[in-house]
Amino acid sequence: MDVFDTIVVGAGIAGLTAARLLTREGRRVVILEARDRVGGRVHTDRSEGLVTDLGASWIHGITDSPVAAVAKAFGMPMVEFTVGGYQPDGRPIAHYGPDGHRLSNAAAQAYVSDIHAVDAALVNVIASSSPDASYRDVTEAALALQNWSEDRVQRVREYLEHRAEEQYGAWIEDLAAHGLDDDSIDGDEVVFPQGYDALAAGLAEGLDVRLEHVVSRVEWSTDGVVMTTDRGTFAARDAVVTVPVGVLQSEDFVIEPALPEPVAGALGRLTMNAFEKVFLRFPTKFWDDDVYAIRQQGPEGRWWHSWYDLTALHSEPTLLTFAAGPAGIETRGWATDRVTQSVLAQLRRLCGDRVEEPSHVHITAWQGDPFARGSYAYMTLGSTTDDHDALATPIGGVLHLAGEATWTDDPATVTAAMCSGHRAATRILDHDIPIERLWMD
Repeated sequence: MDVFDTIVVGAGIAGLTAARLLTREGRRVVILEARDRVGGRVHTDRSEGLVTDLGASWIHGITDSPVAAVAKAFGMPMVEFTVGGYQPDGRPIAHYGPDGHRLSNAAAQAYVSDIHAVDAALVNVIASSSPDASYRDVTEAALALQNWSEDRVQRVREYLEHRAEEQYGAWIEDLAAHGLDDDSIDGDEVVFPQGYDALAAGLAEGLDVRLEHVVSRVEWSTDGVVMTTDRGTFAARDAVVTVPVGVLQSEDFVIEPALPEPVAGALGRLTMNAFEKVFLRFPTKFWDDDVYAIRQQGPEGRWWHSWYDLTALHSEPTLLTFAAGPAGIETRGWATDRVTQSVLAQLRRLCGDRVEEPSHVHITAWQGDPFARGSYAYMTLGSTTDDHDALATPIGGVLHLAGEATWTDDPATVTAAMCSGHRAATRILDHDIPIERLWMD
C-alpha cells in the first residue's frame, strides 16, 4: 500500500489546485485520476487540426479572477466573448419572431424591455418564495404582475425557459427558485483560441498524477483515509475528493462510512444536468456580420433557439448552439447527422437557402461520460445556495469535498473549482495560503 500525506481524487481544476498548493507547502501529495488525461471537464479536442473546447470554455468575468491570473501567467491567449448569463441585449443579437422573420429594432427593443421588467420584479418574488418553489413558480408570479397580453407574456416566458436551460441545463420546473441567484458576472468574459486545456497542463506540471487510476471506494476515519482503485490501494492522513456530483451519487463510488450531515443532505438536493454543445463549422458565413448571436422565439425554438458566432475565435465561420435540458435528454444518443439536420432545419427557417451543410460538426456527450455523468450540477427543488458550501463541510477532520458544485458564489464554473480547491488546501494546512502561489513562487 502506497502512503502519502494527502490523496487528491480527480485531476480537474479543483484537484490540481489543491494538490499544487499542498505540494508547494511541502506535503507529499498524489492525484488519482480515472481518465487518461488531466483537466476533467476542461477538455480541448484537437482532431483534424481544429481546436474545440468540449467542456469549460469561458472565464465568466475576468475582474479579480484567479483563473484569469493563472491563464495570463501561463501565457494563454484570450479573446473577449461575453455571454452575460443568457443576456437579451448588450451585444448585437438578431432576434427572430415566431414567424421566422427578424424583429425590427423597435420590436426587439420592446421585447428586451419586457425581459428587464420581469427580471426587476423577480428580485422580490424570489426573495419571498417558499423553500420548495421552482424557477417556473417565481417567473410565473413575476409575469403575472405585468398585466400584459398572453402573446407578450409567452415571448418572455419562453426566454426565461431558455435561460434556465442554457445557464443550468435544466428544465425551468426542475430548477430551484434560487437556482440563478448565484449567476453573477464581474467584468468581460473571455475564451481561449488555443484551448482551455493549457490551464490544466500548467497546473499539473511537477505534480504526482496517476492517470487511469479509477477510485471505487473511499474509507475514512479520524486516523486517515484509504482509497481503493483498480490499480492498488493508497492511504493518507487526509484526502480531497473532487469528483462531480453525479459520480458522488453513483453506486460506482462508495464512501464509507456514508457522508454525514450537512454534506449528505446538500448532495441529495443537487443533481447533474443535461447540457451538450453543438459546434457547426461552415464553408461560408451566411449570417450578418454585425450579429453576435441569433435567437428565435416561438414553438419552433423549443430546442434550438440560440446560436453564437464563434468565427472570430476559430478563424472560420462557426456557430455554437446547445442541447440543454429537455433537448439534451431527448437527443442523447442521436447520431451526429440527426442532430445536425434538426439544427439546420431551424437555421433554414431563419436564413433560407444560404445555409449550407456544415464542413465539420462536433457534439459533446457529457451525460454518458462515466466520470462526469453530466456537464455540471444544479439546484433541485428545496435546495438553497448554501447547499454548495455545505457540500464542502470537512468530514472527520480528514475528508474534504471540492469542485464546481461546492462553491456558493459562482458554482458551475472553473473559477468555483479553483476556489474550492484553494479552500480545501487551506483547511488541510490549517492556515491561509495565498491563491497566488498557484502561479507565483
